[in-house]
Amino acid sequence: MLKVGLTGGIGAGKSEVSRLLVERGAVLIDADRIAREVVAPGTPGLAAVVDAFGEDVLAPDGSLDRPKLGSIVFADPEKLAVLNAIVHPLVGARSRELENAASEDAVVVHDVPLLAENGLASLYDVVIVVDARPETQLDRLVRLRGMAEEDARARMAAQAPRDKRLEIADIVIDNDVPLEELQRRVRDVWADLVRRTRRPQE
Repeated sequence: MLKVGLTGGIGAGKSEVSRLLVERGAVLIDADRIAREVVAPGTPGLAAVVDAFGEDVLAPDGSLDRPKLGSIVFADPEKLAVLNAIVHPLVGARSRELENAASEDAVVVHDVPLLAENGLASLYDVVIVVDARPETQLDRLVRLRGMAEEDARARMAAQAPRDKRLEIADIVIDNDVPLEELQRRVRDVWADLVRRTRRPQE
């Protein structure tokens, strides 16, 4: 099994790269998706969040009101640390379950937005960074996601600097290119990853 950490700045195109890798045969473990699953209604994770932050973080249907919780924790580092202490172990445990269920020769891609920020590079055999120029990221966030420019700049500024992400990369996928070229680059990266899974047996 080859454990791959996939990361990139917001708007760089990480989700598209992960989709293309899955098309090639990768097993995808999406940290963001798991983070939502572990605090779904009825889960111990949601109960722990409510214990820590109160019933006010629940939407009328009993699900987690993410904007409300976000407004609480992102304004207070201590409260953010409390939330992370609840959610991160649950995400880690579920990620390990999914990884253990994959075949021995699988390429397992962990989609981890904050890989650089949280110093997680050592957990993976290979780290792939999807990179784009900041002006490209900003354009995609505003034009494609409909973000206000000020909000988009704030989200970008809250992440690790571009050079910090590139420092941890074993493979960089430059995504300042049309989709057809990105597909070609991902195809080449996939061939490299498959070769790496075979090296120990050769």
